[in-house]
Amino acid sequence: MNLVVNGDAESGPGGSAEPVGSVTGWVVAQGAPALVGYDVGGGYPTVADPGPARRGSRFFSGGNSPRTALVQDVALPAAGPTGRAAVDAGQVRYTLTAWLGGYAAQEDGARLSVEFRDNAGTPVALSVLGPVGAAERGARTGLLERTASAAVPPGSRSARLLLVFTRSGGGTSNDGYADAMTLSLTTTGGRK
Repeated sequence: MNLVVNGDAESGPGGSAEPVGSVTGWVVAQGAPALVGYDVGGGYPTVADPGPARRGSRFFSGGNSPRTALVQDVALPAAGPTGRAAVDAGQVRYTLTAWLGGYAAQEDGARLSVEFRDNAGTPVALSVLGPVGAAERGARTGLLERTASAAVPPGSRSARLLLVFTRSGGGTSNDGYADAMTLSLTTTGGRK
């Protein structure tokens, strides 16, 4: 089960390259993101460019701000096979996945991190994906999959997702891109 709300940019306003004021499931902490349609063209990724095989109709971009940041806080399950007892016994793993990319030979990029926090909100672990540079993309427009997986630290009660787009070159567009972001939990089936 994916714990990320609207990790695929499909919900809420958007569909063009124009920045939006709000993003369903996320708090816009900085900048002005855009939820761009794969049909927009004009240099933006299309369905013909590298990206998720099962992509929807839109992806996230940094809009027109030098730095755009989106935040989402996720409560971890209290009960069940991946609940608190299993987490505290070291029996739960997480997998963080995102498709990240950019435009042609530019170094604008996107980074997704997950920070696990204890009951008091104190960070106990951090995992970061990206950015995916131009060399990794072969200097072509598109998105590549990045994944991290590890044990959920005992005592974790929530996870904070931070999606940051950074413009590193000229121009007015922040051409960091992200799509198909997921955070899932699995049990390791260890003994109690």
